[in-house]
Amino acid sequence: MKVLLIKDVKSLGKVGEVKEVKDGYGKNFLIGKGFAKHATAEVLEEWEKEQSDIKSKLEASIATATNQKEMIESLKLTIKHKVGGNGHLIGSITNKEIVKSLKAEFKLEMDKKSVHLKAPIKTPGIFKVDCKLGHGISCELTIDVLEA
Repeated sequence: MKVLLIKDVKSLGKVGEVKEVKDGYGKNFLIGKGFAKHATAEVLEEWEKEQSDIKSKLEASIATATNQKEMIESLKLTIKHKVGGNGHLIGSITNKEIVKSLKAEFKLEMDKKSVHLKAPIKTPGIFKVDCKLGHGISCELTIDVLEA
């Protein structure tokens, strides 16, 4: 019997491979436990379609991240914050505040977990912030912190 593996099986093969196995092993263990499907023409065609859909979604996601990288690197985000008597900010600028300012000023949606501050921003000035966009794509955002 031929089976299409939908999960890795240690002694048999990896996901997506079609293997010839004994009927009992295929029906009772592999198909029964959800490791494989019976390799009919319909199942193989469906598997290929799913894999092509996954690939196209991945390519679209990478293209979106690349476009977002180019946009972020060309921006200069300005944030106005209250400054105390000693010249330091009252509080500090967080990644949440940076994402909120990006959305308000440039209509750019971003997750706060993707913005990485090397050190807290506690003084006015120009700073570089790392942004991780996924799929190994990262960029630097320039932030100009001004006194409000």
